[in-house]
Amino acid sequence: MQKNKVYLASPFFSDGQKERIEKTVAALRKNPTIAGDEIYNPQEHQEETLEFGSHKWQDSVFATDMRQVKRADVVVAILDYKAEEDNPEPDAGTIFEIGAAWAWNIPVIMVQFKEDHELNLMLARSHTAMFSGDKIESSLAEYNFNTLPTSWTTMKVF
Repeated sequence: MQKNKVYLASPFFSDGQKERIEKTVAALRKNPTIAGDEIYNPQEHQEETLEFGSHKWQDSVFATDMRQVKRADVVVAILDYKAEEDNPEPDAGTIFEIGAAWAWNIPVIMVQFKEDHELNLMLARSHTAMFSGDKIESSLAEYNFNTLPTSWTTMKVF
């Protein structure tokens, strides 16, 4: 059975965001079609040897993240950005990574923990599958990343 490499697209700036990442990674590691040691989490690769925010840091982080998106078998994107503030807008960096994956024909699996928001049309039609709410963890653990069955969102699309 093929074990797929994952690029995890997600903001990681707050405790809530990091908690959602931990839940997502734990669920993916339970999935027999995922290589648990091949989940690329950008928050773990921030070029600490370079000055944060410098042009060298920006170039290095951007190039590394884009290279990892391109080498992934699938991108799993967490859309919740400022969920604690009841802000439904996804993180701009996550959206950029979704667009890059889509352009490179890399399947995108989206998750949104807070499911009572609307979803932009471009995101709604760029995913292969989307899981939300309390079904995220079980869905990611059971989803077949080898056959990638389509699972459209039931969220209202604008």
